[in-house]
Amino acid sequence: MQGGANGLAYRGRTASIGFAHGPFVRVDADAGGERVAGNLAEEALALRAAIETASGQIADLAGVAGGEAAQILEFQVALLDDEDFIETIFASIGEGNAADVAWRSALDAQIADYNSAEDEYLKARSSDLADLRDRVINVLRGGAGLPLKVPGGAIVCADDLPPSRFLEIDWSDGGGLALLRGSPTSHVAMLARARGIPMVVQLGAIPHAGTMALLDGEGATLELDPSGEQLRLFEKRREMHRKSRASARAILRRPTAFWRGERIKLLINIQRVEDLDHADAQYADGIGLMRTEFLLSERGGLPDEETQFRAYDAVMRWAGPRPVTIRTFDAGGDKPVAGFTIEGEANPFLGLRGLRLCLARPEIFAVQLRALARAAVRGNLKVMFPMVTSADELEAGRKLFADIVQRLRAEGIAAMLPELGIMVEVPAAALAIATFKAAFFSIGSNDLAQYVLACDRSNGALAPLMDPLHPAVLELIARTAEHGRRAGPSVSLCGDMASDPRCVPALLNCGLRELSVNAAALAQIKQTIDRLSSGGALG
Repeated sequence: MQGGANGLAYRGRTASIGFAHGPFVRVDADAGGERVAGNLAEEALALRAAIETASGQIADLAGVAGGEAAQILEFQVALLDDEDFIETIFASIGEGNAADVAWRSALDAQIADYNSAEDEYLKARSSDLADLRDRVINVLRGGAGLPLKVPGGAIVCADDLPPSRFLEIDWSDGGGLALLRGSPTSHVAMLARARGIPMVVQLGAIPHAGTMALLDGEGATLELDPSGEQLRLFEKRREMHRKSRASARAILRRPTAFWRGERIKLLINIQRVEDLDHADAQYADGIGLMRTEFLLSERGGLPDEETQFRAYDAVMRWAGPRPVTIRTFDAGGDKPVAGFTIEGEANPFLGLRGLRLCLARPEIFAVQLRALARAAVRGNLKVMFPMVTSADELEAGRKLFADIVQRLRAEGIAAMLPELGIMVEVPAAALAIATFKAAFFSIGSNDLAQYVLACDRSNGALAPLMDPLHPAVLELIARTAEHGRRAGPSVSLCGDMASDPRCVPALLNCGLRELSVNAAALAQIKQTIDRLSSGGALG
């Protein structure tokens, strides 16, 4: 903490770049207030109604969020659907406890169990449970949702913030997020970056309440009740940032990016079809990653073939002749899906997820492959499998896909087998890259770094160790890129590193010539490459 002429300044770590000036709002308060308990039957009915209301709220948020955030919210919905767990709470009500007391007691016990687990994945879910606990209690006490009365453009401060609470805040008037704990690699940070919301984490204790705040996502600072001089300097930094972004957007209109005489293809990542509405998306060279997990978060069960085909077809029509790379379902790990993923795995991050899960559930996988095979005739489609460890898995996926294409054609339905590639996110795949007969490779730097460094990327305590520029991570990236250059398959990178200007020089030096970034980062990354090209060789 530093003191200015009048205000106080706190320094943390950048999670999302940007600037925000607005009222300072703390949202740590527990769902307060008292409620008058009824008889046993009334309390049981009240809890059942509160659970249904909370489940509907979370499902609605998941539908709006799409992508990975929706899969995290599904964890909460799954717990609310666990009748064995819920029945123990009703039993507590039967013993004379009020509905809110019984609910809190059960959830607090679950949270304590998760916090005491050695597995970091389970520890990370404790905040989701706390979020669920407070949501249901608030509904029981008469609230329509969590008590987040946040004015437009506010700097929201919390100890930590689960995705559902972030999604309930109206960010349409801007604002920023300041977390006392948190991690720059968390899912909330990913949401903030996707929406262009500045975010600073690991600010430590902030005893000062404050009325107005300045949040500098570039310098990772929070200033409370700023002096006139602090405000002047902040506005100067913000104006420089604004001019830099304006310059970057002008560069977007140029047809291509070059570095050392080689063209650098810049594609975009999308979580759902609506992401193509972003103003900068039109300037991309194509879609380097379309996540399909948003289809699994729709209410009403697993998506049928037509639902999936309509989504894929919409993206193909948008892209025209440009390439579109669609990733098959990357469920499992921290993305549970009722009726699809395996419950109770000791270590879900190393469990049945990605292609492993899809091959184990061919009846679900086949529906997606049918929709993709039909969409392949509409344009330049490429399909990649996630979480691949061995060449045998790729070949099993290829055989299943080819059989489905044959069956579709036998039914008189236009279909074709698209180019098939893999996500390189398992260290074993990077080390044995020459064994894969893939048409292309896409490096998933988030999971690759997580597995190489043995650091859960959602664990804020490990953030200092979670360095994507660690030599071991870069060595595997360079190894994959070199194989592509030597053997012919194209190699791209679609993880967070591609959207981080600080990582671009290293990625280019590793030999990458295709980067797939968030649409919001497209202009900045193109500007970064332009500046590197103008400045000559990289260090």
